Amino acid sequence: MYILKNALKSISRSKGRNILIGIIVVVISISSCITLSIKNAAAKAEEQGLESLSITAQISLDRQKIMKKAQTDGTDMRELMGNYSELPINELKKFAASDYVKDFYYTMTSSIDANGDLKPVNTNTSSSTNSNNNNNSNRQFPNNGREIPGGMGNQGDFTITGYSSEDAMTNFINGTCKITDGEMFDVNKSDMVCIVNDDLATFNGLKVGDKITLANPNVDTETYEYTIVGIYKNSNSDSTNNNGMRFSTAMDPANQIYTSYNTLKSVIDKSAASATTETDKETGRTNTTALRNQVLGTYVFPDIASYEAFKTNAKIMGLPEYYTINSTDVTNLQQSLVPLKNLSSFATYFLLIVLAVGGMILIVFNIFNIRERKYEVGVLTAIGMKKGKVAIQFVTEIFLVTLIAIIIGTSAGAIVSVPTANKLLDSQVAAQQVQLQQQDRNFDRASFNNQQESRSNGVMPNGFRNQTISYINHVDAIIDIKVVGELLGIGILLTIISSSVAVIFVLRYEPLKILSERA
Repeated sequence: MYILKNALKSISRSKGRNILIGIIVVVISISSCITLSIKNAAAKAEEQGLESLSITAQISLDRQKIMKKAQTDGTDMRELMGNYSELPINELKKFAASDYVKDFYYTMTSSIDANGDLKPVNTNTSSSTNSNNNNNSNRQFPNNGREIPGGMGNQGDFTITGYSSEDAMTNFINGTCKITDGEMFDVNKSDMVCIVNDDLATFNGLKVGDKITLANPNVDTETYEYTIVGIYKNSNSDSTNNNGMRFSTAMDPANQIYTSYNTLKSVIDKSAASATTETDKETGRTNTTALRNQVLGTYVFPDIASYEAFKTNAKIMGLPEYYTINSTDVTNLQQSLVPLKNLSSFATYFLLIVLAVGGMILIVFNIFNIRERKYEVGVLTAIGMKKGKVAIQFVTEIFLVTLIAIIIGTSAGAIVSVPTANKLLDSQVAAQQVQLQQQDRNFDRASFNNQQESRSNGVMPNGFRNQTISYINHVDAIIDIKVVGELLGIGILLTIISSSVAVIFVLRYEPLKILSERA
């Protein structure tokens, strides 16, 4: 108690010096409060995002790993890629038996041609199918963009997709697509029925009940007749979203035809049964006239923990080496957090600088303080107070000043942290958007924020997909017990740093020598 009373008296005697120290600590506290709040907001945003996220994932070829193997072994990349293909549906179903998988659905996609009077919609004037002068497209896609490199056949006018269940029809679940006329097909049946885009229907004068004929792009005489049972509208097929480069009309959202998996599978099987197959003697590559297709299996997980566990469990279940598991949902969430995480990283470095500079200033202040009070130390030790108690008194003084300043700084920080954090976050979001726009210009895709080429076995069902990243650009009140506890820890750290000088000097002083020098 005596030490506390002495510490309070000393603080009141040196008001100017302690106020100055308090101001320094207040500034440090406010800066620390804002910084810790940003870091806490980033952690909470990721945690809450993962908790509310409906996680789906797919198994696909690990192209990076295959490329690395090709570079290591000196193998031709195209030859090596020819040795691998997407896993068949029976293999995908095997992994769906994992205890971590909540649900499993799948789709089949193929590229198919128009036949008769049916014409595809072409909203892209730079499409390689309509421009013979597009040299870049012609080099990449011979025969005016119709021939797929590698002897994989021709690219059709339309993309037709077959769904295994209603859960697989995510565009209709999230509201991007909506039936405007007729009805949805039965996913459990294999009837030759389909639904078409309203732009395609309007362009060709089609209505519910009409029949359309589609053909194998590799064999004009191989045709398949579908009955239109429904017409849907795609909210993403507006002209404002259709200005990017497409290599064929099959990539246009208006030319997407939907049916059941069983229906498309029966067509694919018929095509394979009647196909002509030959092997190139020079390359050893097998060419076939059969309709090419891509099967995409989607695994649904209840939470992020199950998803992470599945990635390990799948390897135990026999997932081949050159295949990987990826979740677009998790990737998109991580991308949305990029500005906030960048700000959090910047805030961490800023906090370290503030603590370092603030600690050095406090040390300097205490060096001058202890020198001014050297005689006081000598008197206290001369009258019988142990050096340890004198040192504790100095520490107590510094701690009390620091504690009061931290309380004031935390209160002020709680008021300014949210608007400051959101202001800084806005600048980070803007910087990230500018960076992506620059990347788009570098790749000559100004109308796309993020485009990814669809993986396929010689088929590009969706071409380049327009993905808009919804960045987290706002955080709410973010001062909680955790932040307060961290600020208290910073206060204790500052006390230890600044008082260490006082303790060292006190323990080194000899009272008789101090008093004799004063006399």
